[in-house]
Amino acid sequence: MIAPDKSRDQAVQADRPWPKATPESAGMDSAALASFDADFASGKYPYVDSMLVIRGGKNVCERTYTHDYEQIYYKEARTKGPLNARLVGIYNYFDPQHHPYYKGSDAHTMQSVTKTITSVTMGIAMGRNAFHAGLDTLLLQFFDTSTIKNWDDRKRHITLRDLLTMRSGLDWNEDVPYNDPRNGSSAMEASDDWVQFVIDRPMAHEPGTVFAYSSGVTELLGYIFQKATGQDIGSYATEHLFKPLGFEHQHWKRTPLGLVDTQGGLYLRAHDLAKIGDLYLHDGLWNGQRIVPSDWVKQSITPSTDARLGMKYGFQWWLIPHGSARERLAWAALGFGGQRLLVLPEDDLILVFTGWNILAESSLNSGEVIERITSGIHRMAV
Repeated sequence: MIAPDKSRDQAVQADRPWPKATPESAGMDSAALASFDADFASGKYPYVDSMLVIRGGKNVCERTYTHDYEQIYYKEARTKGPLNARLVGIYNYFDPQHHPYYKGSDAHTMQSVTKTITSVTMGIAMGRNAFHAGLDTLLLQFFDTSTIKNWDDRKRHITLRDLLTMRSGLDWNEDVPYNDPRNGSSAMEASDDWVQFVIDRPMAHEPGTVFAYSSGVTELLGYIFQKATGQDIGSYATEHLFKPLGFEHQHWKRTPLGLVDTQGGLYLRAHDLAKIGDLYLHDGLWNGQRIVPSDWVKQSITPSTDARLGMKYGFQWWLIPHGSARERLAWAALGFGGQRLLVLPEDDLILVFTGWNILAESSLNSGEVIERITSGIHRMAV
């Protein structure tokens, strides 16, 4: 892998934005970016809210697109369903006060990108000796087993590593649309006690053997974090991740029982999400300060299992093969509605997209994004 040029500092600081540069000065084709811009502006890919392209620590393209979501989802906001089980409140996905921007701010819902931030925060806590449980710690160490329904001895063998890599073995279906009542995540969010909902699920496989994407197991990680550290993961992330990287205007939703929504509740600015990509490009360092342990970064972006749609999976990071022989891996944090952080380490390239395309219309594919943008990249030192 060709790492980013270590002679350059991380260009963005807490008190100033990413410095701007032309695409050509960063070895990129402005026509390729303009083509994407035209597609988003025309609605070819519905409800894209923003695009941000960072190469070599420079902002080479930034666009935003305005949509009247109050009008677009007016009917759905007032009709109870899987994406609006409570009709009112922050888990009404059609309420323009809460989605996609939080109460009129520039903090955009991240949805399942939150899972990646949860993993990053766990790694930080382990590196700071605040989280003492190892990856092979058994899940049920944190539960009273007498309260668990659908008891199965296989539950005894689920480890934290199995949760991080989406191989818990719990029966969970998140491969249907989120407005489908069979979707496990939507059913969990309609319940009051999310953690109990997840731990009560029947077992479908032996732990550690089968990938099954599950928002529920990431919610278990948030619960375990609190049990293991005695601290709230949202507050911990603010102190040890968001503040050092100079995040602004973030918000983290909570479940009906007050637990941090680690599976999909985070709101961030696109610029701040890009900082997570830059942090990992620099092996967990931020302007020379160690934020994330190097070994956690490495494990997170090393494939642990084959996932769906030809992708692989690490510790709450999607890993997308690309290149002429699919010999490279893009590191990806992906979220419902069109949230994307794509990191292409060989090209020192960070791509951020936000959107709110939540009713399964034609959408932008991450593989297509990578192919179209890398086809216009000049291999150069940046």
